[in-house]
Amino acid sequence: MTGALRSLQGNAIRSALKKLTKSPLSGALTGAVSTAVLQSSSAVTVTAVGFVGAGLMTFPQSLGIIFGANAGTTITGWLVVLLGFKLKLGTVILPVILIGAILKLFAKDRIATMGYALAGFGLIFVGIDMLQQGMSGLEQVMTPEQFPEDTWIGRLKLVLMGVIVTLITQSSSAGVAVSLTALFAGTINFEQAAALVIGMDVGTTIKAVVASIGGSVSSRRTGISHFIYNVCTAIGALFLLSPYAMLWEYFAPGALMANAEIALVGFHTSFNLLGMILVLPFTNKFAQLIEKIIKREPLTYTESLDKALLAEPSVALTAILVVVTNESRALLKHVNAILSQDGDHKRINLLEMQKALDETHAYVDFIHLDEVNTPQWQQLVAAIHILDHLQRLHERCDEEEYRAFAAKNNSDIQLFVKQFIMVVKKIVNNIDHQRWHENVQLANEASEALLVQLTPVRDNVMSNIAAGDITVPQATQRAEAIRWLKRVSYHISRITHHLDTFHRANKI
Repeated sequence: MTGALRSLQGNAIRSALKKLTKSPLSGALTGAVSTAVLQSSSAVTVTAVGFVGAGLMTFPQSLGIIFGANAGTTITGWLVVLLGFKLKLGTVILPVILIGAILKLFAKDRIATMGYALAGFGLIFVGIDMLQQGMSGLEQVMTPEQFPEDTWIGRLKLVLMGVIVTLITQSSSAGVAVSLTALFAGTINFEQAAALVIGMDVGTTIKAVVASIGGSVSSRRTGISHFIYNVCTAIGALFLLSPYAMLWEYFAPGALMANAEIALVGFHTSFNLLGMILVLPFTNKFAQLIEKIIKREPLTYTESLDKALLAEPSVALTAILVVVTNESRALLKHVNAILSQDGDHKRINLLEMQKALDETHAYVDFIHLDEVNTPQWQQLVAAIHILDHLQRLHERCDEEEYRAFAAKNNSDIQLFVKQFIMVVKKIVNNIDHQRWHENVQLANEASEALLVQLTPVRDNVMSNIAAGDITVPQATQRAEAIRWLKRVSYHISRITHHLDTFHRANKI
């Protein structure tokens, strides 16, 4: 169901996260709604990490999304209780699963995906029905007395059990569903189930912390933020557990026992909402604390290429877009540096650039898309083209720099070189201001002009050989310099074209 919902609503959710996350509060609301729609807090969190790495949002803004995602994920418990337990949809839902499966098998595009989501939705309630059947009669074998008693030590033991269950199932939602079913069957009481659920909320963050090890700074900050926030929320929830139960008994004596499942889901939602409300005013302070714990490393071209983002190809592609844009800017500046006479331009470390290009290529290789002619497909193809031309442009700068030296010292073509430097300067400036289409026109005009203007110069070089004005080695050096300029201008024109395509597809 989550996979299908991601296909149906993924682009809309990502667009909402980018546009609506202007503050921690708006981020929290957007994160909560997004998680409720996608039924996956991890998908929303990964998207936030990708946007931070890509520079599309700040770290404090992403924290709002994380806080909201925690609250949004509690919707699963309400589905289980209200539709699974109260309406008992396990048997009634079977035809819906059949319809969904048929649509998935025989329909196309969005209809097939909707069928997949429908079948997944139905399977939730079949699973709940099976859990209930499996636990029927278990209350005779397993009773609340066999679990840790309701003391502070006992509750901490149950919290630890909840953490372990989540680490095994890799899903806090699945753990909550099992706890609700056990509570419904009477094998555990409300306090025990609540302590388990608190532990499951903590458990779901541990896998995020483990997954972020070796990842980017943004990923590690997100993982540790999620963990610290959930641990603090869990501590608060443990203190709230007894007052919450007392309030039920005070306002509706006996209702807690009769509606223990609803009370449990209400408790789960309440402490997550309360935690979110209490922490939001201190989001910036919290962000500063995390930034002190995990300090930013020296910036690299491929910093935003986090393997955790590969779970969401569209987010990974956004990260790739940032990287290839930065690599293009740096390599174009290097072209000007080796052509310039005044030394105003700084050269880059070409060995470092080669490593970055190789890493980007390797990262792109991990992305495989099933659907063609989609915005993501256009982005992936554009990225592959950009990297191909960047590799070849790098080769021209690294292995053939002597030809650039010959070009800038050749009196016959110095004027063309100066004009070319000015065009490349404009292209770099336009990259800084995101004028992608203007760059395409500039690069194409420069490439065509060099092709037209340098052809007579090359013919003149050959004539000079025949007249004995220059030697064959000198002529060869000049001809290679002309050829180098033409090839470099061609690569730049293709890079600007595919960058424009990539950015336009990214906005769809």
